Amino acid sequence: MNTHDIEAFVAVVETGSIVAAATRLHLTQPGISRRVQSLEERLGVALLERQSKPLKPTAAGREVYQRGRRVLGSVADLLAGVEPGSEASGEFRLGVAPFVAELALAQPIDRLRSEFARLALRITTGWSPSLLTLLESNAIDAAAVVLPDDVMPPATLTTHLLCHQIPLIVAHREAPMRKGSLSLQELATQSWVLSQDGCGIRRSIRHALDAARLPVDIAVETYGSELQLSLVARGVGIGMVMPGALARSAFREQLRVLQVPQFKGGVNTWLAHARAPGRLAAPIERLRQDMSAMLEAEEQLPL
Repeated sequence: MNTHDIEAFVAVVETGSIVAAATRLHLTQPGISRRVQSLEERLGVALLERQSKPLKPTAAGREVYQRGRRVLGSVADLLAGVEPGSEASGEFRLGVAPFVAELALAQPIDRLRSEFARLALRITTGWSPSLLTLLESNAIDAAAVVLPDDVMPPATLTTHLLCHQIPLIVAHREAPMRKGSLSLQELATQSWVLSQDGCGIRRSIRHALDAARLPVDIAVETYGSELQLSLVARGVGIGMVMPGALARSAFREQLRVLQVPQFKGGVNTWLAHARAPGRLAAPIERLRQDMSAMLEAEEQLPL
């Protein structure tokens, strides 16, 4: 089986057209079509729904696409392992959880682009459970995820613990809530501003309230810690935030941190990847170092 045929088919699936695939691979359109047809004849199945715009893979095509990506990755790893002084090249498909994205998409990504000039970064932002599923199916190469204390990444992956943090519960500075320590029962009387289901930070407080058989009244579900803090600052409800995000927030002077001794739920930030990263070993290690340093610096920010 010709890996060039696999490469052409993968390019068509990812770009959605013969024209775009030809541009990506610097080939003619008839050349791309011949390679895809050759692969279909070799496998004995139709791989593309040719009436769809953009082009989409058939059910068999989706399976071949996933397996084809793994084949091409293995070939790239093989070449990287035998070429003296070879530089990491090809695609680096990275998944990033929303909280981590606020940090990872700044200096660490710039550092990767600068240090590994031949590496094409493809970044996906999503909730941690979805990213781990993508990682296990080889749809991405690595993922920076945030999980509650009681949830571990799949054992099939290699993981690096980047940091452990305790989210803060915050309210508007003039909110009609008594000073001093609050109980979970008192929290349950408040409305919340939280991320959607799938967020590790949200799961930590939900778990604590569910364990105490207390309700969670959610007033607003929305992405982005700064947007959430703006809503809390306007008195829409109480919220949860990482310490660093509160320290950096433009709304921190309008907020106060609530003391809730019964809430002990923490979250872990992990960098996960396949067991054998191959050609991506150096970029992944650079990302791990830079993200660890940024998260450590976040913990030192004054509130």
